Amino acid sequence: MAMTATQPILSERGALVERHWQELAAKRRIYTAVSALLLLLAVSGSLWFANETNAGKFFDRLPYLFDFVEELVPRDGWEIWRALFDLPSPYDDGSLKFNYPEGRLYVTESLYIPEYFHKMLETVNIALLSTVIAMIFGYGLAFLAAKNTMPSTWIRWPVRRFMEILRAFPEVVIAGFFLAILSLGPIPAIIAITIHTIGALGKMFFEVIENADMRPDEGLRAVGANWFERVWFAMTPQVMPNFMSYFLLRLEINVRASTIIGAVGGGGIGEALRLSIGQGHEAKTLAIILLLLSTVIAVDQFSAWLRRKLVGEQAFQSVT
Repeated sequence: MAMTATQPILSERGALVERHWQELAAKRRIYTAVSALLLLLAVSGSLWFANETNAGKFFDRLPYLFDFVEELVPRDGWEIWRALFDLPSPYDDGSLKFNYPEGRLYVTESLYIPEYFHKMLETVNIALLSTVIAMIFGYGLAFLAAKNTMPSTWIRWPVRRFMEILRAFPEVVIAGFFLAILSLGPIPAIIAITIHTIGALGKMFFEVIENADMRPDEGLRAVGANWFERVWFAMTPQVMPNFMSYFLLRLEINVRASTIIGAVGGGGIGEALRLSIGQGHEAKTLAIILLLLSTVIAVDQFSAWLRRKLVGEQAFQSVT
């Protein structure tokens, strides 16, 4: 005998809940359809605008999207490694395309640093110095902006607005302003990245502080500790692991930001990448991209290792 599933009879209260759920599900489907339609219209409008601003050539050039990728393929795969380590090329014809050894930075008569490694080191130095300076200032401003450590609105409100102003503009915009004043070089890049990172880290820091346990602070307050002592001994030990995590995250971001700023005159590897792309030097371009990718991966792995050392291995173990 076949068994048939029978729907349970709902009570009046259960039927009311069921009807309400059906109404919410119907509204969700309507909202999803409307949102998808609006998104489709926005994308279509954007493509139409892009086509019009490019004199109708956007869609005409779309099939050639991957032509640039094909042009990046060098005639010899070893050319990438020769460009990366400044080794002589068998295809050297006296042009800038194959002048790899000319970029060497000699430490001794025979020992040298390849050009792109030196440029990459400059980019990492810009990011590291900017992030360290921003960490120091962001640390101080965060305790003045957090509600649980600074109850005075007259101090907290201006500090928060100040940090919002610092992070309101992208690093490349700030760098353009300082490049016009201080000329080309890494100094404008350091200033620009530092300014933006102070605002970004300060916001993340004070949000961590506002979620901290206040019982240690209350204990120190009870024995007569001043504000600075409570911040240093009660709050800092709690929030420092998260502070370091955000510091390492911003370091990764700032490595990429310093590369972009370098492309507009801020020094480092970004300028070399811009020149190699503009001049059609495929081996140099791929060598720089490979070095950038390796550097970002190395920074990420170092961040993970340092985070484990700061927080402890037990924080990364499974609870099952």
